[in-house]
Amino acid sequence: MLKVGLTGGIGAGKSEVSRLLVEHGAVLIDADRIAREVVAPGTPGLAAVVEVFGPDILAGDGGLDRPRLGSIVFADPDRLAVLNSIVHPLVGARSRELEEAAAPDAVVIHDVPLLTENGLAPFYDLVIVVDASPGTQLDRLIRLRGMTEEDARARMAAQATREQRHAIADLVIDNDVPLDALRKRVDAVWEDLVRRAHAGSAADRPAE
Repeated sequence: MLKVGLTGGIGAGKSEVSRLLVEHGAVLIDADRIAREVVAPGTPGLAAVVEVFGPDILAGDGGLDRPRLGSIVFADPDRLAVLNSIVHPLVGARSRELEEAAAPDAVVIHDVPLLTENGLAPFYDLVIVVDASPGTQLDRLIRLRGMTEEDARARMAAQATREQRHAIADLVIDNDVPLDALRKRVDAVWEDLVRRAHAGSAADRPAE
């Protein structure tokens, strides 16, 4: 098994890269998706978040009002740290369960937005950073996600810097490019990952 940490700044296009890797056959463990699951209605995670932030962060259907909570925590690093201290352990436990269920020779992609910020690089065999310029990130957040410029800049500022992400990267995928060019870059990365996975699998086999 090859355990790969995939990260990148908000709006860098990490989700598109993970989608392309899944097309090739990667096993995806999406930290954002799991983070939603562990605070779904009726979960202990949601109860813990409400206890700290109050019932105003609930939507009418009883679920988490993510835009409201986001506007609170991304403008206040201390509040963000508190939220992370609740959610991250739950996400970590579920991620380990999914990883253990993967095949021995699988390429497992851990899509982790805050990999750099939380010092998680040592837990993976390889770290891939999806990179885009701040201008590209800002444009995508405003144009594609409908964020205000103020909210987009606050979310970008709450994350690691571009330089910090590059410092922990084994591979960097430049995503300041059209989709066709990105696909070719991901194709090449996938070939490299498969080689590494097979080499590791062979090394783990007992000698005959």
